[in-house]
Amino acid sequence: MRVDANFYGGVPMPDAGRAGPLPVDRRYDTPDFVACYDNLTHWARTMDRLGYDTMWLTEHHFQYEGYEVTPNLILFGLHLAKETERLRFGQMFNVVPQWHPLRLAEDAAMMQILTGNRMQFGVGRGTVPREAQSLGGVVASGDNEMSAELDRINRELFEESMEIIKAAWWNERFSFSGKHFTLPPPGIPDRGSTVKDLTLIPKPIAPIDIWQAVTSPPTLEYCARVRHHAVIPARGPERTKRWWDEFGEQAAANGWDVGRGSARCLAINVHVGHTTESARRTARDPHDEWIKFLSPYGRFREYAMPDGSPTPFDHQPHLEDSIDQRVMAIGSVEEVADVLGTYVDVLGCEHLVFFFDMPGLSREQMDEQLELTATEVLPRLGVTVT
Repeated sequence: MRVDANFYGGVPMPDAGRAGPLPVDRRYDTPDFVACYDNLTHWARTMDRLGYDTMWLTEHHFQYEGYEVTPNLILFGLHLAKETERLRFGQMFNVVPQWHPLRLAEDAAMMQILTGNRMQFGVGRGTVPREAQSLGGVVASGDNEMSAELDRINRELFEESMEIIKAAWWNERFSFSGKHFTLPPPGIPDRGSTVKDLTLIPKPIAPIDIWQAVTSPPTLEYCARVRHHAVIPARGPERTKRWWDEFGEQAAANGWDVGRGSARCLAINVHVGHTTESARRTARDPHDEWIKFLSPYGRFREYAMPDGSPTPFDHQPHLEDSIDQRVMAIGSVEEVADVLGTYVDVLGCEHLVFFFDMPGLSREQMDEQLELTATEVLPRLGVTVT
């Protein structure tokens, strides 16, 4: 079993919770961001000591609200690699439409080389219009026709960019002509001729698996077809199993035999305590701040409503909803192990990515989450991180 952890990279937020400020009323500055980077560096060392496989970080921009303040994951991953001995570092995710694909291809290859192949490469299409449109892309912002059109354009940009990145990595010379990119542009003069193709410098020194968030049927079909490994979020064991199995079936239909559990991972929020009561007490405010932050982007539409009605786009579940529907694993050591064990058994899962990093947890509380999970929860699943 491979065991990783993902961090959104938020500032210290002691007033997190349903009663705290609205997200748009929060505003932080450089000392807060530096404190976040110090915490992430400390937690990377903790993960390295405990034997976790990979620390994943999350790309976002212009987040004055303080939730996600790591804009360049490759740059920060290089720093963390120098602070640790064996831990790998990945991006969950590089928001591809916000990059020029050749710059992303170069930077990822450079990180792989400079870290001695301790890089993991993750890609996503993005969720935040403020970022996307300011950085030259587009992204859906709601549940309406305009958003559907923006989503279509975003998907085109993403898929062309990924073709370019892979062509640049694995070919001595490459060129590309698509709807959004023509590389090299025609007519570039160079040393008495014109440029007909390009060569990426540097290239990767080892194969690179590409990990992508799978949150819609079109993305699932695309990943299975182009052989991107799937990051599948927890939606409750039964719902998650449908996505998990569908990915395997579509991959097989495209000639890629991934078996019951390989080529995908389960991403799940985890918060563990010594008792049920202590876990719920320390999780409630971080959970509720997390919900306030992400509900406007439609992140919780997979929750079931009590009356069976359609789940609103901006649904805000309570802590008890997340626990009862097993969308998150929150509780005592035994309870968290039971939820995780159910997922592992139902899915045939071979790769877990834990998300402990809900807003408001202190450095010491995060250390406790990493430690308790590694030393008490995972052994109950027959898993030892080394």
